[in-house]
Amino acid sequence: MKTSIATVSISGELPDKLEAIARAGFDGVEIFENDFLAFDRSPAEVGKMARDLGLAITLFQPFRDFEGMPEPLRRRTFDRAERKFDLMQELGTDLVLVCSNVSSAALGGIDRAAADFHELGDRAARRGLRVGYEALAWGRFINDHRDAWEIVRRANHPNVGLILDSFHSLSRKIDVNSIRSIPPEKIFIVQLADAPLIDMDLLYWSRHFRNMPGEGDLPVAEFTEAVASTGYDGYYSLEIFNDQFRGGSTREIAADGHRSLIYLGDQVGRRVKTAIGLDMPPRAAAEGVGFVEFATDEDEAVELEGLLCTLGFSKVAVHKSKNVSLYQQRDIRILVNADPAGFASAAYAVHGTFAYAMALAVDDAAQAYKRALALDAEPFQQAVAEGELEIPAIRGVGGGLIYLIDHKSPLGHFSEIDFEQVQTEKDSDAGLLRIDHVAQTVGYDEMLTWLLFYTSIFETSKTPVVDIIDPGGVVRSQVIENADGSLRITMNGAENRRTLAGHFIAEKFGAGIQHLAFSTDDIFATAKALREKGFKALHISPNYYDDAEARFGLDPDLSERLKAENILYDRDEQGEYFQLYSGTYGEGFFFEIVERRGYRGYGAPNAIFRIAALKKQMRPEGLPKDAL
Repeated sequence: MKTSIATVSISGELPDKLEAIARAGFDGVEIFENDFLAFDRSPAEVGKMARDLGLAITLFQPFRDFEGMPEPLRRRTFDRAERKFDLMQELGTDLVLVCSNVSSAALGGIDRAAADFHELGDRAARRGLRVGYEALAWGRFINDHRDAWEIVRRANHPNVGLILDSFHSLSRKIDVNSIRSIPPEKIFIVQLADAPLIDMDLLYWSRHFRNMPGEGDLPVAEFTEAVASTGYDGYYSLEIFNDQFRGGSTREIAADGHRSLIYLGDQVGRRVKTAIGLDMPPRAAAEGVGFVEFATDEDEAVELEGLLCTLGFSKVAVHKSKNVSLYQQRDIRILVNADPAGFASAAYAVHGTFAYAMALAVDDAAQAYKRALALDAEPFQQAVAEGELEIPAIRGVGGGLIYLIDHKSPLGHFSEIDFEQVQTEKDSDAGLLRIDHVAQTVGYDEMLTWLLFYTSIFETSKTPVVDIIDPGGVVRSQVIENADGSLRITMNGAENRRTLAGHFIAEKFGAGIQHLAFSTDDIFATAKALREKGFKALHISPNYYDDAEARFGLDPDLSERLKAENILYDRDEQGEYFQLYSGTYGEGFFFEIVERRGYRGYGAPNAIFRIAALKKQMRPEGLPKDAL
């Protein structure tokens, strides 16, 4: 699969864009005219910059308002084209993108447009150049790739071909199967973009809300499959117009783009046997969270371990060579790493006590690791003592770690191989069964990055965006989950530091795991057991329960029981949901206990009440940490 991206897709000055595109692993680059015009080097110098970075210039774009113009405007369009041809030859590219005319002066007519393109093809051929025609979704007369193809077909010139753009076709809901009959040699390049489904003007939607394939809701894979079925083996190029990307990290957005194309190629290659297919394992079947690891020091470990004990966890093992303790309850495993050396110590130095790592249990850890690297994940390694396991790991949210373990290799027995068992207290269990979900907080501008990261590597899907109302603003929340719900990761995107999520990022110096939710099959029995162990539940306003009783028609006795234990309640068409929270630990971290009775959501309507209660416990801005 030959990959390319338009310079307009990412932020920065032209040299920064080219460097980031090359670093991300793209084979080629489209030079967007405004990026070139704003740069003060010659076309030849820009071409040399790209080639020195190993990038082919796949096309120059756009050339607007060409076909169907009346005289004397028609002559002017050909004069403009000749100037663009001069520039292209200096740049070192042979293809120009001509988008369908939107001018009010344009005249309709397929044959008129075809004649114009035939003449333009003659002029291009004399210079060894090619012309690609693209149907804009808002073109005045041509807004459908089928009509654009008819013009190209009638132009009947070897130097005139079609440019297909997924957004323009999919936004108008054009049948992608119409692509399958186009001769592959007449498709000069394919541009790809996804987008969230929004009912708005096509031009505005296109110019502000496009995103990478796999980040939106359009059937880009089906579009690409139709293209690949023709036998097309040219460049697949990203053309993304997105306000968020324009202000984002040049390197990170470029890396996202490359990952999105690799993932797309893998998806299509598994559906049809084409040259677009890639040699990598399939998405890893994720089976749940194997463990969560906290980085801390010896002093702060005492408080954290005390909190775990009030939650019913027992210390069951200690690491053979490091200052790491393993706490467990049923299928939940928590590591407390207070070792003064290694990555955990460095993470603690930056973030303080922090859930810096988690292990995902997959069907085959080695294959999952191979796929992650093929999709540009950053590998992580550190020295281990002789006889200890080297668990494959990649960098995740906030620079933290994702370990990969399975049950088909020794990795599934890490706690027996790397740890020594210790005697545990009897009857410490509080009825917590497993990790229901892990909540990771990121900056809103990182949300798409991490959604793509998880869904491309692991066999998961994403839920629609939900707005979480915080007294200090809105947090966007989206969930990544597998089919049976054994793995659920909630991604919460913070837009400002006034929200609880934003405060967490600011005070922890980066994104990361903000809360862990544990499941129980009897929330009231668990609440009682926790209370007896000294657990202090988050206090919820009594006003909440009066409203919940009226809103859901709850039995007054149930309402009183909920209030007595500070348990929140929600209900949907699948069933009921109960939530119990700890107070905040550190700068906004907390634990949650949930009981699901068929319910598939995450209690979003309760978030504002939970957040308000948590914020009452937060250290006021500017107050020293030891002042409370």
